[in-house]
Amino acid sequence: MQQAIEILVGGLLSGAIYALVALGLTLVYRVAGILNLAQGAFVVLGALVFYSLETSAGWPLVPALVAAALGVAAVAVVVAVVAVRPALGRLSIGGILILTAGVLTFFQGVTLVIWGSNPYAVPAFSGEAPVLILGVHVPTQGIWIVAALALSDLALALVLARTTFGKALRACGEDPVAASLMGIDVPRMTVLAFAVAAALGALAGAIVGPLTALAFDTGSFFTNAGFIAVALGGIGSFLGAIAGGLLLGVSEQLAAGYVSSLFSPTLAFVILLAVLVLRPDGVLGARVRRIDVAQAFERPAPVLRFRGRGGLAVAATIVVLVAIAPFLLAGTGLVASLVIAGVFVLSLLGLDLLMGYAGQVSLGHAAFMAIGAYATALLVVRGGVPPLAATAIGLVLTLVVAIGVSGVVARLRGLYLALATLAFGLLVDSLLVGAADQTGGPSGLTGIPSFSLGTLSVDGDVADYYLVWIVVGVAALLLVDLARSDFGRALQAIRADQTAARALGIPVARYKTYAFVIAAGCASIAGSLYAFDFHYLAPDLVSTPRSLELVTMLVVGGQGTLVGPLMGGVALTLLPAVVQPLAAYKTVVEGALLVAVLLYMPGGLAGLLTWRPRPRAAAPAERRAT
Repeated sequence: MQQAIEILVGGLLSGAIYALVALGLTLVYRVAGILNLAQGAFVVLGALVFYSLETSAGWPLVPALVAAALGVAAVAVVVAVVAVRPALGRLSIGGILILTAGVLTFFQGVTLVIWGSNPYAVPAFSGEAPVLILGVHVPTQGIWIVAALALSDLALALVLARTTFGKALRACGEDPVAASLMGIDVPRMTVLAFAVAAALGALAGAIVGPLTALAFDTGSFFTNAGFIAVALGGIGSFLGAIAGGLLLGVSEQLAAGYVSSLFSPTLAFVILLAVLVLRPDGVLGARVRRIDVAQAFERPAPVLRFRGRGGLAVAATIVVLVAIAPFLLAGTGLVASLVIAGVFVLSLLGLDLLMGYAGQVSLGHAAFMAIGAYATALLVVRGGVPPLAATAIGLVLTLVVAIGVSGVVARLRGLYLALATLAFGLLVDSLLVGAADQTGGPSGLTGIPSFSLGTLSVDGDVADYYLVWIVVGVAALLLVDLARSDFGRALQAIRADQTAARALGIPVARYKTYAFVIAAGCASIAGSLYAFDFHYLAPDLVSTPRSLELVTMLVVGGQGTLVGPLMGGVALTLLPAVVQPLAAYKTVVEGALLVAVLLYMPGGLAGLLTWRPRPRAAAPAERRAT
């Protein structure tokens, strides 16, 4: 009984932190209609700034805590003004979700550059010794956590109910269009909501710091925990955010205490996926009826096409460059990087069909790379299956999983679809870590041989290069033909307007499933080739951060082109290798590029190939003369 109570207390303390993060996510959603995936970055940034002020600069506790919260809030204001507010009038809901993921990546890179990769432990506020409350040992830091959640919730409730600012925020949450007509500056409210949410995140990071090690990439964990909490409690509900956070914390601690700590995240992601599919509005919350600003401006970017002589010229140039690249780069060490780039390009070709043509945002695409890679590697290493047969079996397994996942999430759209794919990716991540006996866990799986066909072994960078890029070429030819067929045109119709496409007789659900399965198949083969080339597999090589990296490559290269994946994949893979001094800034550059391209170059690098100058408008005198 005593053990159960202590597990429950630990769960409530963890849940209180998740609830603080979820409150920030909910506030931004209520005002702007978007889910801010960068919230976890503000948590880590606040904790590290607080650590630096209190430990390195010698500031007292309270001034350091206040300064960290205000400093992070100021950073959030800059982010909202520079990136988020302009995006509300330019990007779809899915596009803004990807943009906030880019902001998360950017700040992870910033914290890596400033504080390094070593984890930090913030000193406890009131000493290390626990206090005895009703026979239960409670860490003193837990009292600070509960007090912070209670005061934050009380302050939000009072501000929303009693102040003009709070009433304006509520009006923006219920109907931003009507609020704008009433004279409320909705964009300014969005900026202020970001600032308050970031301050809550910084407070959560500083207070939880003594109980957990914080590193540059811990922001993803807090973002994941926060959005699971809001999904459980109901997106847009402050009470639901608190209840969802507490429920998540308790369920994780119970799973860790009575099953295994390795599988506690798995349980959370299974619950999340079930809630998103069965009750997207949350178990404990009701739908928040509002007109989303982002939804009002949702317009898919045009699909770029390369036709006629221009298309042939582009194709011929690519073929020639791919063929001679190993000779041009011999001795530079870049051929190995081009092999990895080819693996990413193969995965991106399928992702482009799914996102660029069908308009379905997927934030868990690397999960299918992981399934194909691990299935193939395990069959070869432990089952003695020939590489080609193992790759085929891994592909079949991936397609079966993709069909099942697509069937589960088929009725979801927009934000919920993106979150469901992210939840699936996180679920696969946790399973790979939890099943350490089979996958090697965090230590990875070693001893993977090179690809071979009979007695012919594909060994060495040049051989791997041609193998990978031949597969990329075959996949590209098939997908180009598919994109130009009636199926491709149907996907574009679905992307433009699902309701209209359905009215035209297009089987929307079936075609979306086809696109999802094709994308998963490309990722599976790419994962298998990755394993054969790397001779080693670990979860972090094909985890959710890799999914966000793939999305970045696709957006930078250009969606809906089947050329953009090549340009984005090669450019972002080779950039750190070519410019070694930039290698430490890789994550910063990727995040900044993603945000900048989404806002100012929606066609990506491929869009530059189809750019045409706008005709000069005729002057008034010229118009009169005509």
